[in-house]
Amino acid sequence: MKKNDTILVLGASGLIGSSIKKNLLAVGYTNILSPSREEMDLENILAVDNYFKKHKPLYLFNAAGKVGGILENKSFPFDFINKNLLIQNNVFQMAEKHNLLKVIFFGSSCMYPLSSKQPMGVDKIMKGELESTSLGYAMAKLSGLFYCTFYNKQHKKNKYAVLIPNSTFGPNDNFDENSSHVLSALIAKFYKAKKDGEDVFLWGSGKPLREFIYSGDVADASIFIAKSNDIDLKSPINIGTGNEISIYDLAQLIAKLVNFQGNIHWDDSKPDGAMRKLLDSSPLRDMGWKPYFSFNEALKNTIEWYIHDYEKK
Repeated sequence: MKKNDTILVLGASGLIGSSIKKNLLAVGYTNILSPSREEMDLENILAVDNYFKKHKPLYLFNAAGKVGGILENKSFPFDFINKNLLIQNNVFQMAEKHNLLKVIFFGSSCMYPLSSKQPMGVDKIMKGELESTSLGYAMAKLSGLFYCTFYNKQHKKNKYAVLIPNSTFGPNDNFDENSSHVLSALIAKFYKAKKDGEDVFLWGSGKPLREFIYSGDVADASIFIAKSNDIDLKSPINIGTGNEISIYDLAQLIAKLVNFQGNIHWDDSKPDGAMRKLLDSSPLRDMGWKPYFSFNEALKNTIEWYIHDYEKK
């Protein structure tokens, strides 16, 4: 990947996409495309075709799609499978038609079965039942995974990379408490409760363990893989830190960092989701990559961004 190659970043206003664009610019890439929905509607294959034809990208980071937390996934499963399949298939078809050199596709840890031995290696995918609350999203992502791996296998190419980051957080995340993932939802809840002088009410028992990774590290790993011609892309690649924290301890930590002084109430009648989601990221470590940010540093950065940028919108 040369510094003046045309690189297309989809979802560049979102969590992972914005970090990829930021990191590419920081290391000297000069020809980065990051179209808005108005510039290219990813649900309209003709619009995607016309954009690719006009701009002729060589590399693609596809961080676009419909994402959300447990409540939204459970309430709107059709929307999640429909919109993500539509976007993925449109982008994949145009990547072929316009002869892109490499495509980075992002999967999700919800693609792993509930019964997977921890940490979860990519050989466990499709070896058990999926977590029901995110099934629509997971099925769309699994479809994308097999598109990429089957293409590479059938055409004997190393073109499509499937990256599976664990629960990602950082600037430009979604902090809406009804549709966000757990970490960003907790930041928003505790900050609002602090301002309003209220208690915080949380779903579940707080017992599940989660592995979180900062969006800046996901972006760095993605660029690392895109630049390499030697990494074998026949299998997905996990991106994680190897560290876990319980939702209970995460809530306590966020409460401390935002200086929340109220009470925390847990409703264990609400679903916890999977009890663990630790990825085996040792293959990526063996390739020479490791995370740069500590969890506490990344969490502080995210809270500061939320208070000074998101809250101003």
